[in-house]
Amino acid sequence: MRGLMLVWITLTHLPTSASAYVNQPFGFISAAEGFIFLSALFTGRIYFRLAEHDGYRAMTRKIWGRTLRLYGYHALLLAFAFLVAVPIASRGNRPGLHNLLDFYFMAGPRQAITEAALLIYRPPLLDILPLYIIFLAMSSILILLARRFGWKPILWVSFAFWVLAQFGFRAAEHTFMMHYIPTRIPIHEMGAFDLWAWQLLWIVGIWLGVRWAQDNLPIEASARKVVIPAAVIVVVFFIMRRMIAHGFQLDGTEWLFDKWHLGPLRLLDFAAVAAVLVVGQRWLKPLAVRPLVLMGQSSLHVFCVHLLFCFAGLTLMGNASMLNGWRQFGLLAATFAAMLTTAKIFSKSEAKHERQPKASSGVGTQIIWPPPVEPASRVAAMPLMKSDSSSAARTHGTDTVV
Repeated sequence: MRGLMLVWITLTHLPTSASAYVNQPFGFISAAEGFIFLSALFTGRIYFRLAEHDGYRAMTRKIWGRTLRLYGYHALLLAFAFLVAVPIASRGNRPGLHNLLDFYFMAGPRQAITEAALLIYRPPLLDILPLYIIFLAMSSILILLARRFGWKPILWVSFAFWVLAQFGFRAAEHTFMMHYIPTRIPIHEMGAFDLWAWQLLWIVGIWLGVRWAQDNLPIEASARKVVIPAAVIVVVFFIMRRMIAHGFQLDGTEWLFDKWHLGPLRLLDFAAVAAVLVVGQRWLKPLAVRPLVLMGQSSLHVFCVHLLFCFAGLTLMGNASMLNGWRQFGLLAATFAAMLTTAKIFSKSEAKHERQPKASSGVGTQIIWPPPVEPASRVAAMPLMKSDSSSAARTHGTDTVV
């Protein structure tokens, strides 16, 4: 599924005619929701296992190490944007590229570079990784807080901030902070995604991942109970999305479906699609082809590579609104070839970070063999250990999450 999300994101971002057909084609959902949720799900599962097996201090070190690595990749992308893309955009014949970096030209290199390094300035296309960095950094804190206070207060606080985000909390927070921080950056230059809204999706994903690691996630039984109303919701929202593509206006109800603030009906659509996919997962298994699995395993590296080709596409586009002819097919072929090559290279190094737990990790520990097979987004099957005193799964992989 993560591999499919990467393909979907890439087709949406590249300036080709394909982007018009893959922009939310199934209703009021996009690849971003699925990608962030799946990443949070595996983050919760993997790092909770690590905490249970090696201790919470080891879990915190691993998460912060991965966060710093992710920040390093983001810094490299920013360096590419400022050192390579800016000189090209400054010539004046690449409006698409220039508009992508307009704050750099408006505020100057010193302010733009400083605030980009502080994750305040988030140019289009480069606004997703800062979101991941912030969410991943707070994941160890969430797991530690949940250990002490439980998940209920965390989920309620997260839900409260999401509700506030629907009524302009981000804009109010931006206005308030600008009075105390010596910077003047427009809110739209701080990324399209509303962090106060999207944190709900990440925290729910972390929570479900922890429950999955504890063998306490009866998701299939729950999905079967709601599959009929979920299917109705999916169909209705799909029809509405098609109507909008042909001119229908949402008018005053548009905020309910808003992507950037993760509107309530958008969340409902996502949950409904998820329930339908869980119930119908046996029909999705043929999609688990090796290229998609490899890209899903190395999703961080593959995502970064696709961004480089987005910059290349905007450069090739020149004054046009879209690439056409052989250039768009050439860009698509080169992009996916580079993504697959990157996946093949880094999936091996990612696998080296996975290690098996010790057989003597607890009294009464039993190794189940042969091991249960993980979902298709993970290639290697891992042994699953259960303790008589706890249903928490003890095995873990540490580096297969974005």
